[in-house]
Amino acid sequence: MRTLDDLRTAARAAGARPRHESLLLRALARGEALAAGDRPATPFPRSLRAALPGLQSAVAGLVAVESAHPGEDGSARLLLRLADGQAVETVLLPNDGVCVSTQVGCAVGCVFCMTGRDGLLRQLGSAEIVAQVALARSRRPVRRVVFMGMGEPAHNLDAVLEAIDLLGTEGGLGHKELVFSTVGDRRVFERLPRGRVKPALALSLHTTDPALRRRLLPRAPQIDPAELVQLGEQYARATTYPIQYQWTLLEGVNDGDEEVERVAALLAGKYAVLNFIPYNTVDGAGFRRPAWERAVAMARRLHGLGVLTKLRRSAGQDVEAGCGQLRSRREALPRGKAVEPVVHVGQLRR
Repeated sequence: MRTLDDLRTAARAAGARPRHESLLLRALARGEALAAGDRPATPFPRSLRAALPGLQSAVAGLVAVESAHPGEDGSARLLLRLADGQAVETVLLPNDGVCVSTQVGCAVGCVFCMTGRDGLLRQLGSAEIVAQVALARSRRPVRRVVFMGMGEPAHNLDAVLEAIDLLGTEGGLGHKELVFSTVGDRRVFERLPRGRVKPALALSLHTTDPALRRRLLPRAPQIDPAELVQLGEQYARATTYPIQYQWTLLEGVNDGDEEVERVAALLAGKYAVLNFIPYNTVDGAGFRRPAWERAVAMARRLHGLGVLTKLRRSAGQDVEAGCGQLRSRREALPRGKAVEPVVHVGQLRR
């Protein structure tokens, strides 16, 4: 079982009617036991009640915590094992958020990212994506879901949009609290406006220089930064949610004064927020994060130029657990050797 349709099919085979399917999906999306959906007003058929333990077991097996890595900021990176033995990462964020993965690996190949080093290994099914949210809800309240973990959501569009639709309806989450993150793909701007649930949008910008962007994101769709901002602005005005532009700060690459001036001109008057994210060090990548003081100066300058800018600390920096790093360490271990089940701050220091 990987998709929500797999769950629907299994439920129907056990005698579920549409109203029963809705209750089961609601229970999954909210992190509740499937049996909790059996309400007196909508009693389940005897055959479905008999099948519930098996369905619950299948759902519970979608994702399992292999290791947990709490951070000083209240975040926790979870390395999750899938039913087929593959692994993905989910991050419990401060302020009741969760960041979920949509693929095992990634095909975009951003040169500063650990996730894409092995390429795309497989897509996650819609149920596997929702199961990450359910697991997070079993540990703490969740009011915001960010599709910004391992993978490029635009490359798994059907499954991601199916998960978003469920979370924004039966899952009880606000539409603008579901954040679809992408490097930029024209299919996103065609499909998202047509959905019943229209998520907020985060676009990976990283530079205003088209040539540099092609080098940093070598297999991303070739969209000029100016066109990407134009497409984002159209979606922002249609949904009334500001676009979140993501900018990974790389020392000596995209942290110069010229970039600050150009991004100010690009985003002037746009319904947007620029998120500066200092680089989370990846061994062998050849990049460094700029000094915090430099990042602060850039954000202040952009504020002065009229661009709302936020300076963020990437969750997991203090435990060297940036996106893809936990899975990479796991794959580097000899077969049969387990990852420590819980790792606290400082224990992963080399």
